[in-house]
Amino acid sequence: MRDDNAMITTVLEAPPAAVASREFAPAELDQFQHDGYVIARGLVGSEMRERMLDVTHRHLTQAIEPIEYEADLHYPGAPVSRNAVGGRTVRRLKLAHCRDVVFTEWLMCPELVGRLRQLVGPQVAAPLAHHNCIMTKQPQHSSETGWHQDIRYWSFERPELVSVWLALGREHEHNGGLWVIPGTHRMSFDRTRFDEALFLRRDLPENQALVASAVPAELEPGDVLFFHCRTFHAAGRNQTDEPKFSAVFTFRPLDNRPLSGSRSASLPELLIP
Repeated sequence: MRDDNAMITTVLEAPPAAVASREFAPAELDQFQHDGYVIARGLVGSEMRERMLDVTHRHLTQAIEPIEYEADLHYPGAPVSRNAVGGRTVRRLKLAHCRDVVFTEWLMCPELVGRLRQLVGPQVAAPLAHHNCIMTKQPQHSSETGWHQDIRYWSFERPELVSVWLALGREHEHNGGLWVIPGTHRMSFDRTRFDEALFLRRDLPENQALVASAVPAELEPGDVLFFHCRTFHAAGRNQTDEPKFSAVFTFRPLDNRPLSGSRSASLPELLIP
């Protein structure tokens, strides 16, 4: 398939048998349109998850770059620097797609592609400049992520992207699982409701009322959370003794191009067959 977007330099060729055979049910699509998120239960089998976990453990042990450390972001609860106690706590293994072919296989999975086409349209691209990572929540030194929209630092022609969050293990409120605020993808917010980093300000009564409607996105291994780039979400710290891992990618309609010169246009993209 040909497109005039020069940043799309890689085309994933699906084998003839890889035809999307699974889709969202009408009720699930309605939920996504109304709430800005939906969970596909048990979408990924244990074999693929175990391969992803094997890569994750090896690359964490070997500290294979690029890596984002908790100390780099200075979120609440994070070590103050890489030299402080817990300063080498990993937050993300970046560029997941380049780490192992299993992540390419996931992006080509018919159960994923069929659903993406329902959400973003028949032609789907995966920006590799955003997400494209293995998110971790480590015990002891993980941080708290405030309420935000993924689109806050992204630059595309339209705010029409979908993030896909694959749980490689159980995710719940005690180990830093995500919370979402239903329906916020359909709302407009004045800039004054955000702080300098574009997180919701906690001191404003209107924001407090909004956060009060949040719900936990509890996930079992193999569950996949699909959420709109304008849906507010947040995550607490990992209060357990076990790390939590998630594979996260973002997708867009092919005609919703990244703005030239922006970070969103800084890496090639994948055209999903």
